Amino acid sequence: MLDLDTLNPVTLIRLEGKPGRSISPSPAVADGRIAPVPYSDMNRECLTVVVPAYNEAQTLPLLHLRIVAALNTLPELDGRLLYVDDGSNDRTWDIIEALVVNDPRVGGIKLSRNFGKEIAITAGLDNTPFGAVLLLDADGQDPPELIPQFVARWRAGYDNVYGTRLERQGEGLVKRFLAASFYRMIGRLSPTPIPTDTGDFRLLSPRALQALRQIRERHRFMKGLFGWVGFRQIALPYRREPRLSGGSKFTFWRLWNFALEGITSFSTAPLRVTTYLGLITAVFAFGYGVWIVLKALILGDRVPGWPTMMTVILLLGGVQLIALGLIGEYLGRLYDESKRRPLYFIDTAAGIAECRPQQIIDGKIPQNTASIVDCEQQ
Repeated sequence: MLDLDTLNPVTLIRLEGKPGRSISPSPAVADGRIAPVPYSDMNRECLTVVVPAYNEAQTLPLLHLRIVAALNTLPELDGRLLYVDDGSNDRTWDIIEALVVNDPRVGGIKLSRNFGKEIAITAGLDNTPFGAVLLLDADGQDPPELIPQFVARWRAGYDNVYGTRLERQGEGLVKRFLAASFYRMIGRLSPTPIPTDTGDFRLLSPRALQALRQIRERHRFMKGLFGWVGFRQIALPYRREPRLSGGSKFTFWRLWNFALEGITSFSTAPLRVTTYLGLITAVFAFGYGVWIVLKALILGDRVPGWPTMMTVILLLGGVQLIALGLIGEYLGRLYDESKRRPLYFIDTAAGIAECRPQQIIDGKIPQNTASIVDCEQQ
């Protein structure tokens, strides 16, 4: 058994109230479709806080205290926590195991390697029981103290309660500018409404969760998928705080790839822009050719051939390379999707996550997966 005091000086507290109730497993997936859960289960007051983490051993104990305190203000709610270790190489999983030992309503999942935050979120959504889900980053920038306000809006009938950042503390001016520009650009390019200044901090109702579980595409831009499933949505404005500890795991290159993933996943506008650019270039090239001919025939001027030829060749070559690059991005995504590889593999599961589906292969969950009820009766 792990000793929390050896991992962090902060004393971790248990969730107050009644021990966790027995719950049924996630609905089975068959032929890519998830069977609907019973109506009574869909409306049960159950909330699972899903926290994807990558090398967050220093922040998890502090964050856990805040989540517990927020859930304790909702004694009538069956609150649970599920931590997803996205292949960390520090002591993140040791911390999660210690939390599981000290609290019966905490579960942990350790992925077989680092699959990225979007896949880690998907693993958390796949391995939660019925009820609503609240997504929370492990860095502590999104305040868990707002959980009661999220729950209040969910109870008011909203399926997707998303946090909108009024302020981004602890982030540089350049990063804030680039983030704001990206969300406004993708909001204009994508036919799917994607709220600006909004991350993964949100609460999803049971039916919104069931809808998301049916989406098994490999290249996942979760902020777009949240909006794509629809249902009733409402914003919850808040001020984002600085990180509890350490620095951001997202480098400039990772942020660039993330932006490219979002644009190509939810818009074909780059392909259309390339088409329009090609048409405009062709029109200008034709007009320039007519002007050269008229100048030579009417005025008798000799047009220098080498500079003109090189300018035209380089211009057209650049446009063609841009077009090929965009086409290659979309074709590469189609190729990845055609291989139908599993989205992730789970190395270890603990606590309430031990009896969740361990992996989804070809859209199907293994039939020999045990349930929480089975585990508690053993």
